[in-house]
Amino acid sequence: MDSADPRQRLLELADARRVSLSQLSKLIGRNGTYLQQFVRKGSPRKLEETDRRTLARFLGVDEATLGAPEDNSFDAASSGDWSDVPRLALGASAGPGAVGMEEEPVGALRFATRWLRGQGFDPAQLSAIAVTGDSMEPTLRDGDEILVHRTAAPLRDGIHVVRVDDALLVKRLETGRPGVVTLISDNPSYQRIELPRGDVAVIGRVVWKGGRL
Repeated sequence: MDSADPRQRLLELADARRVSLSQLSKLIGRNGTYLQQFVRKGSPRKLEETDRRTLARFLGVDEATLGAPEDNSFDAASSGDWSDVPRLALGASAGPGAVGMEEEPVGALRFATRWLRGQGFDPAQLSAIAVTGDSMEPTLRDGDEILVHRTAAPLRDGIHVVRVDDALLVKRLETGRPGVVTLISDNPSYQRIELPRGDVAVIGRVVWKGGRL
């Protein structure tokens, strides 16, 4: 497929967001194979307008990228100026550890693209998840929403979402000792955990939080 083909662009955008075509199909209320059929077999021949609009908003692109006529595309105020960050159907435990569920979007949080880029964030590398538990209080409270930024930059100290075995955790990381990562809870009731670097899979850095007062 040509790189300008809407089907190829959809594949590229899904890959950049690290979401599957099945997940995107469910996002638009279709069965899990709908977009696979569209991409692989050309059926349907083009996306319906409402499906295309939802996908364009979620992926942060102009509707024309996914095959809309230019005069039917979103204007800048409703697409290019805004980025919809996917909310994933899992929680990062600030407690003993939550088993990570399938990373499937269940909605989105909308941010001004200019603001995100001004903070040094790539909108395509952001995800929103909920905090569960109290081990990161008072910094993060149970039910807070956090933005997680995936980056290839070298690991540094700070609050990150990590996977240890099958558990997804949000912890403050300390990386000063070679080959060792220390997981620190801001709540003093919880002990520090030291693990070999290879036992800790870093999902991304926590760069923003929101929650009820």
